[in-house]
Amino acid sequence: FLFPYTGEHPFNHLIDTLKDGDRKYFNPQKMNDARYDKLPLSIRVLLEAAIRKCDGFYVKEEDVHNILDWSEQQNVAEVPFPPARVLLQDFTGIPAMVDLAAMRDAVTKHGADPSLVNPVCPTDLIVDHSLQIDLNKCAIQNAPNPGGGDSQSQGPPSRPSPARPTPRRGSQCGGERGSCSKGGCSDTPGRPATAVQQIENTPLLYTIHIHEFLTFFLRLSPFPLKWCSKAFKNVNVVPPDVGAVHQLNLEYLSQVVQESQGFIYPDSVVGTDSHTTMINGLGILGWGVGGIESEAVMLGQPISLTLPQVVGCRLVGSVNILATSIDIVLGITKHLRQAGIAGKFVEFFGPGMSQLSVPDRTTIANMCPEYNATVSFFPVDHVTLKHFKQTNFTEEKLELLEAYLKAVKLFRSYEDSSEDPQYSEVIEINLSSMVPHVSGPKRPQDRVAVSSMKEDFQSCLNEKVGFKGFHISKEKQESLVPFLHGGQEYELAHGSVVIAAVISCTNNCNPSVMLTAGLLAKKAVEAGLIVKPYIRTSLAPGSGMVTHYLNTSGVLPYLSQLGFEVIGYGCATCVGNTAPLPETVSEAIKEGDLVACGVLSGNRHFEGRLCDCVRANYLASPPLVVAYAIAGTVSINFEKEPLGVTSEGKEVYLRDVWPTREEVQQIEQDKVISSIFTELRARREKGNTFWNNLECPESVVFPWDPKSTYIRSPSFFNKLCKEVQPPQSIENAHALLFLGDKVTTDHISPAGSIARVSAAAKYLLSKRLTPREFNSYGARRGNDAVMTRGTFASIKLQNRLIGKPGPKTVHIPSGQTLDVFEAVERYQRDGIPLIILAGKQYGSGNSRDWAAKGPYLLGVRAVIAESFEKMHKNHLVGMGIAPLQFLPGQSADSLELCGKEKFTITLPEDLSPKQMLTVKTSSGKTFSVTTLFDNEMDVAFYRHGGLLRYVARTML
Repeated sequence: FLFPYTGEHPFNHLIDTLKDGDRKYFNPQKMNDARYDKLPLSIRVLLEAAIRKCDGFYVKEEDVHNILDWSEQQNVAEVPFPPARVLLQDFTGIPAMVDLAAMRDAVTKHGADPSLVNPVCPTDLIVDHSLQIDLNKCAIQNAPNPGGGDSQSQGPPSRPSPARPTPRRGSQCGGERGSCSKGGCSDTPGRPATAVQQIENTPLLYTIHIHEFLTFFLRLSPFPLKWCSKAFKNVNVVPPDVGAVHQLNLEYLSQVVQESQGFIYPDSVVGTDSHTTMINGLGILGWGVGGIESEAVMLGQPISLTLPQVVGCRLVGSVNILATSIDIVLGITKHLRQAGIAGKFVEFFGPGMSQLSVPDRTTIANMCPEYNATVSFFPVDHVTLKHFKQTNFTEEKLELLEAYLKAVKLFRSYEDSSEDPQYSEVIEINLSSMVPHVSGPKRPQDRVAVSSMKEDFQSCLNEKVGFKGFHISKEKQESLVPFLHGGQEYELAHGSVVIAAVISCTNNCNPSVMLTAGLLAKKAVEAGLIVKPYIRTSLAPGSGMVTHYLNTSGVLPYLSQLGFEVIGYGCATCVGNTAPLPETVSEAIKEGDLVACGVLSGNRHFEGRLCDCVRANYLASPPLVVAYAIAGTVSINFEKEPLGVTSEGKEVYLRDVWPTREEVQQIEQDKVISSIFTELRARREKGNTFWNNLECPESVVFPWDPKSTYIRSPSFFNKLCKEVQPPQSIENAHALLFLGDKVTTDHISPAGSIARVSAAAKYLLSKRLTPREFNSYGARRGNDAVMTRGTFASIKLQNRLIGKPGPKTVHIPSGQTLDVFEAVERYQRDGIPLIILAGKQYGSGNSRDWAAKGPYLLGVRAVIAESFEKMHKNHLVGMGIAPLQFLPGQSADSLELCGKEKFTITLPEDLSPKQMLTVKTSSGKTFSVTTLFDNEMDVAFYRHGGLLRYVARTML
């Protein structure tokens, strides 16, 4: 993997060793070039990879010097980036493995050793995207504590459950295939089980039956993934039920510094998901790519990118004492979204960095797609090292990591501004501007700064009834209504809190907010504060792990003492599943026509949703829910008014009990992070029982099941000959489609459900499947017969040959309007090559591998367009389709093409990048186009018929 060729490495003179003398590395500092110290650290990672992988073909010495000259070459030079590893989820991983298995078949037919076919780049494939909810509304009563903590500390024991209702004979949840046959489930679709409605304070789980899911999944795909894990080198398959792809990438797969063949080098990754950028928070360079790019990297080809501009994001100031991690993440995201940084690298620095924990950093990096940056890079510093000490890293690994990163200047001390590199531009964000907000009182988009809450609520009382207003007359705004509860008298007013629910379903990505709530509760109890007993309080963690770390950190009993007891793991308050308020409370609200309030940390709070007599509802962070519950009102200025008064008459302000970020981060490091990593390591080592017991053959080539409609050997290697042939001119081709501007990959690629009248449906019906068994195109990505028939099957496709949207085209020789695939079958039967005519930005949108694979298997030889989306253009080249561009100022309309002509495109034997070609039509018109091959590598791929065939011939 380090050296893709034999012979003298052009940068041998840069090889250095650490003090122990055993580990070698390429040290860019030995170039003795002052420009290196001014490079952004993310660009230094690109430079090291180019130096290490320089082979004269994929990576040239010129590329190394262009990266070193980043200040002049940014946004100009095209450079390669060979990442250290590839991350796949199963939706894209299965097709990639199917392609490799088919490649083994192809080389076997030519007498070569199939075991030579392996990914060159280490690849992790995580099975997590195949989870599909076919079964629901199943109540699991008295659920065990999945977090592993002390179940006795989760609140008072549940009262005994009433007997489960006996279901009608033969009834099932939902009443259809895939429904649950467990007892105690509702007979009415859309309603929870009767038992769920009757039991209060009983932990319940609305869930699928994981046993049935795993059995279904493994029956669906019995061999491919398990076979791949054994047959291929450099492939690590993580089975179902271990964890989500990004969680595993952050917590298990990341190395920060890789080690191979006696060399060490920076960890880096490309993954088939836009949120791969989360890994940037650990100081690891990585971003999301499409399926074809990932396959290319697996097979040894680097990612090609224009040397990016790097925006430095300088963090200054101190975080507001009441601001949570979520406030900071959303605040930074808002600033970056407004800065216009699409397609650029963002690199964080500045004195404010020390205030961001690693979970904060990964959450900000996770938001990368929201502000359209390519990466959001957080170089490793002392905060990162402190985090690693709580993870799977040994002391030896940590010492190696720190020594290497400092040796190549990839370690930052943010307090030392002399280390600041040069950036394309710098955006400064003051962390003190990140003030806490709540949303309400009726809509989630109406944000209110906590410091302005009292004034804003008053204005809501004054305003006319609308999105925010309640129109309460002046004389009634000071109303106080006394009532009795539990034998004691209390008073309600406008703004009184009567519901307070801490829900962590939307806060699982960053445990600090739940810990802040717990520590606030602890300090409040120790200070002598209470929550009034009539307020309906509850705690619904998003998972058992949340309960586990609240328990291990010692704060759960204090939450319980304030009334925030664990009620279960599921949606409750957010969806209105709150028991009626005490009768005396609801009567007092009605008597005074009061605007009573609910405060919750969920994601929905429309007027009357929580309770019909609670008109004002606010979304707030978990600690603010606890704070407003203690205060008993939302009409409070926390800076000037006390949170509460103790029994001794002492005033306690919110600032007195609000935990510092340092306190929260310390407990997060000591209790949460270590618990998560210990649990994950145990699950990974134990594996999955169903997966472990799954048998698969030990064969070198994959035993295809001819009856399978999910996995099939693709036809990419049909008619593969050992010797590459000269480029064949495209003669008398017809236009399969005549398209306009902005045709997206969603128009091209098969996606979503399979329509019952589609070509793919006809194929599946011929295999004796019923429409309810069709599943989706995504689920059948391993079957090229389905995917080819689904290409250009979008009902929104605008084909100018037929003049209306739909998956149709004109078979030009006969003049008949047919499904696209049916027309293709006729063209292929008659040996007629195909092209596509298009306008501007062909292939825009998300990266989709079948947007190029599909047209290739349909027989499309070239696409002539006014412009292409760059990534899709690269996909076309990777599949052996020629991307041809009209000359500037020309288009199909300006050339007066109708799309029904025959097209002949002459390709010379010495095809070269950016070459001008001539197109002749049967109507007598002649025009020129430019080949969009960026380099000799693109030309080589095209000559071979695509990347897959190129690699197969290399094996031969």
